[in-house]
Amino acid sequence: MDTLKILLGATVALLLGALGVSLYNQKAPAQSADSVEKAELMRQIEELRLEQDRLQIEKQRLALQQAAAQAPPVVVPAPSSTPAADVAAMQDQIAQLQADKEKAERDAATADREAAFVGGREIENHDKEARRARLISQALVIARVKEWVESPDAGTFATVDIVMPENVQPGTILCLRRKTGILGRLKIGDVNIEGAIANPVSAFTETRPQAGDELILDPTF
Repeated sequence: MDTLKILLGATVALLLGALGVSLYNQKAPAQSADSVEKAELMRQIEELRLEQDRLQIEKQRLALQQAAAQAPPVVVPAPSSTPAADVAAMQDQIAQLQADKEKAERDAATADREAAFVGGREIENHDKEARRARLISQALVIARVKEWVESPDAGTFATVDIVMPENVQPGTILCLRRKTGILGRLKIGDVNIEGAIANPVSAFTETRPQAGDELILDPTF
């Protein structure tokens, strides 16, 4: 086995080992950057594997070409197998090897496109999430929760202080913001000089609104 093939095999083994260690140490759902890195690693492994295949095919093709060039001249045709027939068979094998080489190159190009597609999708999703968080954090405060009430008799609602009255009227739906996330939505009911009453659009199960929580208009993503 030649030195180049040994080096390629060792490189593939190292990349596979790195991928295995990465998957073993993963304790949480993969983030977008990790997914891109893994896709690139898989692409490199596939490129090295295809490069090994191409080297082997090229080696066989050169050997067959050399054998065809050194074939002895035809003196007496043999009834079953002649040097000319052997040369034709070798040429067929060379053509097949060339076709295999072209297929390997097409497979490599396909692997490149797939890796680029996966990486592009991950980056796109990451950009959308970052844009969403930025729009939420930069949205103007329309109102603030003054008190959250959960009563068997009165029901579940929030009393709110209105910061921008021009944007609040009965029926307005405001988003409950906490840091860069939206916990839920409240629908404005009665509005008076002291503030307003807002009812939850859907139930708050895990996290309840608190006094001081900010209410914003639903950002357009």
